Amino acid sequence: MAIKFPKAHEKFKEYLRGGNHRITPERFDVLDAALEYKGHFGADDLYIKMKNNGLNVSRATIYNTLELLALCELLAKRHFGDNKTHYESSFNRKNHDHLVCVNCGKIKEFSSDQIQDIVDKVCADLDFTSSGYSFTIFGNCNKAGNCPDKQ
Repeated sequence: MAIKFPKAHEKFKEYLRGGNHRITPERFDVLDAALEYKGHFGADDLYIKMKNNGLNVSRATIYNTLELLALCELLAKRHFGDNKTHYESSFNRKNHDHLVCVNCGKIKEFSSDQIQDIVDKVCADLDFTSSGYSFTIFGNCNKAGNCPDKQ
């Protein structure tokens, strides 16, 4: 069977070796499922998807592997104010930001060169090198058709 994400597999394998972590097929199943997931997901969402696809991976393996994938920067960890850790692929993706509706929980992604310019300027002014940033705007969907809780 062909590896779905060979560059990601290699990066993860190097990270695991460097940290003296075990290299197991289950961890790479989690990697593939996480990178294939469309949008933001929690560990339990991924667990259910993998179980439904016939993959036999424990919940603990999924939680532990997601943490490792975030540490090696193949996934990004996000917090959207719902006391749940969300993940999304950061592999071969452009940096982006989020709008979160506090009524329905809908998450919209957007990119803004102006925000990146502000990050760059603040870092330059404060003699700081950024390794990334997270910007999330919390609010409400304006149109009833966009928000199921506004109908």
